[in-house]
Order: sequence, then C-alpha cells, then structure tokens
Amino acid sequence: MITAVCPGSFDPVTLGHVDIITRAASIFDKVYVAVLVNPKKSPLFDEQERVELLKRSTAHLDNVEIESFNGLLADFVEMKKSRIIVKGLRAVSDFEYEFQMALANRKLSPNIETVFLTTSADNMFLSSSVVKQIAGFGGDISGFVPPEVCERIYERLGPKD
Repeated sequence: MITAVCPGSFDPVTLGHVDIITRAASIFDKVYVAVLVNPKKSPLFDEQERVELLKRSTAHLDNVEIESFNGLLADFVEMKKSRIIVKGLRAVSDFEYEFQMALANRKLSPNIETVFLTTSADNMFLSSSVVKQIAGFGGDISGFVPPEVCERIYERLGPKD
C-alpha cells in the first residue's frame, strides 16, 4: 500500500487544494491531508475548523484522511509510515520555495520523496490569500472554494452583497 501526505495550511481550503488532493487520491492508495499548525501565523480559521472544512470538502474521497500537525513535516510523514509528500504547484515561483522544502525534508529523512502535481489551468491564480482578499471586499468567491467553505468565509469576513 502506497501512502502519501499532502500538507498545507488550508486557510481556507480552495478548489485548487481539492483538485490536488483528489488527483493524489487517484494515484496513491491512502492520502493523509496534513493541516499545518503554525504558531507564527494568525489564521482565519483555527485548526479544528480547517480540519472540519477539509473533511467536508473531501468527503467523496474514501482513501483520504484529514489530520492536523505541528512540528516537522518529515516527522509527520514518518509517523504515517509514508515516504511521499505531495505538493501542488501553480507557478515557477511556487517551485522555487517547494524545491527548497523538498531538499530540506530529504536531508531530514533521506527516504522521503516529494512529488509535485501541477494545478489545473483553472486554478493557476488561486490561493487562500486571494480568496480571503476577494471575500474581504465582498467579492464572489463561490467559484474558488467548496460551497460549505464559501459560507463559512462570508460568516467570518462579512456577507457578500
């Protein structure tokens, strides 16, 4: 059984995230979606909310489990008895950062491989930051996030007029 870990902050989860998770689930037998807890950031949604929203957004995927973690990703990957990290790439700028992280994780645990999946063209511009910014100005984010996530963002940032 081949297990992969798909990490991120997912604040909030976007359709781009769901696309990468869905595609990873079609490649690997088991995918753990690891919600990063970073004490240096002030997320829109707390750890439990992000896990809940991801569970709802990926409920159609039988081989996906959502968990939060803090600490080193390499440690989480090993704890899950995996060797594979799946990361989505939107642009060359993503690759530069993710490549550095892949090398760092490999140095921490030489058995870990990072697999990059390129986003679909529809999601190339999409990020959690863009979603929050558009929602904060009252823009329509329904085409960017799953429906249950859309409602929660508007509850947090104000209703769309």
